[in-house]
Amino acid sequence: MYLSRFLSIHALWVTVSSVMQPYPLVWGHYDVCKTQIYTEEGKVWDYMACQPESTDMTKYLKVKLDPPDITCGDPPESFCAMGNPYMCNNECDASTPELAHPPELMFDFEGRHPSTFWQSATWKEYPKPLQVNITLSWSKTIELTDNIVITFESGRPDQMILEKSLDYGRTWQPYQYYATDCLDAFHMDPKSVKDLSQHTVLEIICTEEYSTGYTTNSKIIHFEIKDRFAFFAGPRLRNMASLYGQLDTTKKLRDFFTVTDLRIRLLRPAVGEIFVDELHLARYFYAISDIKVRGRCKCNLHATVCVYDNSKLTCECEHNTTGPDCGKCKKNYQGRPWSPGSYLPIPKGTANTCIPSISSIGNPPKFNRIWPNISSLEVSNPKQVAPKLALSTVSSVQVANHKRANVCDNELLHCQNGGTCHNNVRCLCPAAYTGILCEKLRCEEAGSCSSDSSQGAPPQGSPALLLLTALLGTANPLLF
Repeated sequence: MYLSRFLSIHALWVTVSSVMQPYPLVWGHYDVCKTQIYTEEGKVWDYMACQPESTDMTKYLKVKLDPPDITCGDPPESFCAMGNPYMCNNECDASTPELAHPPELMFDFEGRHPSTFWQSATWKEYPKPLQVNITLSWSKTIELTDNIVITFESGRPDQMILEKSLDYGRTWQPYQYYATDCLDAFHMDPKSVKDLSQHTVLEIICTEEYSTGYTTNSKIIHFEIKDRFAFFAGPRLRNMASLYGQLDTTKKLRDFFTVTDLRIRLLRPAVGEIFVDELHLARYFYAISDIKVRGRCKCNLHATVCVYDNSKLTCECEHNTTGPDCGKCKKNYQGRPWSPGSYLPIPKGTANTCIPSISSIGNPPKFNRIWPNISSLEVSNPKQVAPKLALSTVSSVQVANHKRANVCDNELLHCQNGGTCHNNVRCLCPAAYTGILCEKLRCEEAGSCSSDSSQGAPPQGSPALLLLTALLGTANPLLF
């Protein structure tokens, strides 16, 4: 008896757990841009692809309505109740807070009673179309990570288009069409996302699934992001590596989930019947109680933090990148063309770090420095470390006292003229340069500099460098 009871409880727990957590955390990786690791040769930086956490993006948007005076309440007007369209004694009055329905109520916290919502004017000018454009703008490129959900307080519209922009509203393209009759409204055959596949996931469809009129529990419209992810990651999004690989290799797929603006085009309110009841036009209007848009700042896999300051979102760029989307290399870090980070290889990805420009660190005549590829530092090969961050110099006092400062540091770029730091102990200089920090021409030391003498002999190590290396070699490596 006890065993059967235990098994019953266990089965119930498994069922409840699966219901409560239908999906894993979709974007739970790539939350660190770099970390210090210890190798046999000391501390080195390990760079990784990184991105901000997914969050509620409605906290950062600006909303615009067109026409701008379409919100109800100015002048005050009556409208019909949601449940009974023939009880038309409700009032919208913009001058009275309790009776006003401004646009910001589309994004406030729900759960209060009575519920709050934005509402348009009624269809009092019928047969002129009652149409509204609701534009959501971020002034920043964002990546969608979950379904867009629109909750209507009135019936869902008979006709609606969800549109997106990738250029801050200059041009628009459809995301999805919604209608009670797709063929009549948009000359398109009705489809649902379930009719798509990996090969047709970018197809723009018209769906009749969300466009019924006044019926119980029919207030929500979805734009299905997760269902599209599932074509690559599996029905419960277990195989995210497959999705990451597709996002990496198919630019159109990544762009599909990327927006700067969204536009909800409400073209025809819920009528619920074939004909409009011209005697009760106060039945027809739009009312939205909630809009959910979940995503993250697009930082091209070069940042984990996106700050909101002065009503503007900006990535805090790593990997020597800069710009609102970390879309270019910093000044003096253009040693190779900028590239976005890569999700591959799983799980750390590839950072594609910007590297110093040759001109910014000194380029002797006829000397061609080839920088190593530091897009992703492998633990198995800790020697593949290259300079990062801003140029810096170190005083002779700091160099002399190894307890206060390392001789060199790839992050601070102490080594000059193209030199690279080896294990924080010494600079490996180009053939034409010498000195503890590669600060001197080798020909100057020999007193033989001329216009064509920049290609010096292989470095032999100055006495000062040899002495310093010997001193530091006996130090505890943890000091570095």
